[in-house]
Amino acid sequence: MFGKKPVSNDLKEISDKVRFKLVRKIAEGGMGSVYEGVLAGGEGFEKTVAIKTIQESLSNDPEFVEMFIGEAKLVADLVHQYIVQIYQMGKVGSIYYMAMEYVEGVNLQEFMNRHYERRMKLPIDIGTYIISRVCRGLEYAHRKTDRAGNLLNVVHRDISPKNIMISTEGFVKLTDFGIAKARNLMKNQEGEVLMGKAQYMSPEQAQYMQTDGRSDLFSLGIVAWELLTGQTLFGSENTGIILENVVYKEILPARRVNPEIPEEVERILNKALQRDMNNRYQDASRMAYDLEYYMYHNRFGPTNVTLEKYMQRMFPEIFKATPRRTDSEIFPADTDPAAKGKKL
Repeated sequence: MFGKKPVSNDLKEISDKVRFKLVRKIAEGGMGSVYEGVLAGGEGFEKTVAIKTIQESLSNDPEFVEMFIGEAKLVADLVHQYIVQIYQMGKVGSIYYMAMEYVEGVNLQEFMNRHYERRMKLPIDIGTYIISRVCRGLEYAHRKTDRAGNLLNVVHRDISPKNIMISTEGFVKLTDFGIAKARNLMKNQEGEVLMGKAQYMSPEQAQYMQTDGRSDLFSLGIVAWELLTGQTLFGSENTGIILENVVYKEILPARRVNPEIPEEVERILNKALQRDMNNRYQDASRMAYDLEYYMYHNRFGPTNVTLEKYMQRMFPEIFKATPRRTDSEIFPADTDPAAKGKKL
């Protein structure tokens, strides 16, 4: 090697001020708020982000702050296409904040509500595609290890429609690991405190028992059942009744509610919703494989582009400010007469 200088190892640290401009408030709840923001950097650099804050009154609650910090530390290393990424955590005055990947789109609850409003049934392929992507995100989280190769034993514990995002580009993202548990990162109070949304809990979670990744799969099974049937599974009465339903109520076969659901998909739902953990899916990869086999083994199944085009139909107001891709851009071989009949 001639004429090359050795690489300098003098640089040990980069210290820089990070500025976020808040554009608008996206959501507000009892625990905090979420804003659309812009990360401003040098030379005019800008990046749209979501800023999650906690209420100032809760900043003095050590347990709540510990959960918030634990979520940031956990998700910082969960880098996956189906999980919302965390960029930074900090504190301004007495308010803690978290800068996250901004997902332009809707959450799954809003997606389902739009179908209720229009009295529409969701196409089965769209529903199974959404659930299969969440499975792949959970597969990654459940198998995550630390730098020494030790399994973190991540359990999300709050799988619900509000924590699943669908972007305008048809990408599905799992978010809000705020009550997740993971070895040495998140405080584990199972057996003492009930955490999560009652109507989406697993039987073991509802009974204050220890959970593992299989609990998330039961919760996802509830989401899938409701997504494909258009009905709630365990009701929305008071918490005590819901918890009793989770543990004891008969789970109706999905095809009895929506006969358009294929038997193969119903079998997947039934397995995910087994109350006995040993009879349930033992890992997310197997559930994802079964869904993908149904979608792709004998045909060209749905993709993110399929979901993108469906989002354009269901939420045209979101796309008004953004030029749509035309069919010829998405499926050039189908719309270009000269391309028809050609083989790849």
